[in-house]
Amino acid sequence: MYIQTVIGKLEPHELGVCACHEHLYVDLSRIKKDDDTCLEDIEVIIEDLNSFVSLGGKALVEVTNDGMGRNIQKLVEISRKTGVHIIASTGCYKDPFIPDSKLGWDRDDFGEWMVDEITEGIQQTGIKPGVIGEIGSSLNEFKPIETELFYGAIQAAKQTKLPLSTHTTLGTCALEQITLFQNEGLPLNKVVIGHQDLNVSDDSVLEVLKSGAFAALDTIGKENYRTDADRIESLMYFLEEGFEDQLLLSGDLTRKSHLKRYGGQGYDVVLRTFVPELKKRGVSSAVIKKLLVENPQKAFSIG
Repeated sequence: MYIQTVIGKLEPHELGVCACHEHLYVDLSRIKKDDDTCLEDIEVIIEDLNSFVSLGGKALVEVTNDGMGRNIQKLVEISRKTGVHIIASTGCYKDPFIPDSKLGWDRDDFGEWMVDEITEGIQQTGIKPGVIGEIGSSLNEFKPIETELFYGAIQAAKQTKLPLSTHTTLGTCALEQITLFQNEGLPLNKVVIGHQDLNVSDDSVLEVLKSGAFAALDTIGKENYRTDADRIESLMYFLEEGFEDQLLLSGDLTRKSHLKRYGGQGYDVVLRTFVPELKKRGVSSAVIKKLLVENPQKAFSIG
């Protein structure tokens, strides 16, 4: 078993405290028509990431993929300058962010392309992704191109054994994603269902967890969607139900305004504010270690 970073392979125990769903270098402005969604200032990104490191952060899963402004060389630069282990992604996001060149693709096209990136490296760099993600469905539905993308991602995951991390729009379609994976025989212990802190039904998230998949509470600090106090209530419920081994935490920064220099929550939000609140609620150090260290080791290991 190993974890693939942009610098090379790690033993799982070397990963350390890991944010499960982040963006370091991302540009969604092509679709969103908002310069705030173009996060490409390396100096400011590194400044913010160093706060994460100062609080014990060691690693993150960078789920920016093709069509979202992915730049694998920039991720290598950030990793070398900060010492953070960065797991890069292959795949595409969701409609309408899929590149124009891939809009006519079917599942086999997507699958073959992802396998090539996984085995040969991203864009002829030789730098390999360590996760397939974030593969997304739309609000309450799968668009046709998204269905093909999911099937292609499943093909690639089964062939290469890479973990698969998803996007659910506002938490929706989580159980539909699970059903698709189950029907295709994809092992769910290597699947991360994203944005489940935005799922309005805690019982629906419990069903995700009962399937054996990981549930990511990964928009922490985005209180315009939901308060972190509410996120903590949901997390406490999942812990009380016995799922401490399948939960992951992160902040999902995608905008300049999410960075601390511009008044945002920063990459350290989970460690700076969320974890202390969990401790106040009586969550043990052993359980917190699972959420931050041990569960990411399991979720993102390959083999």
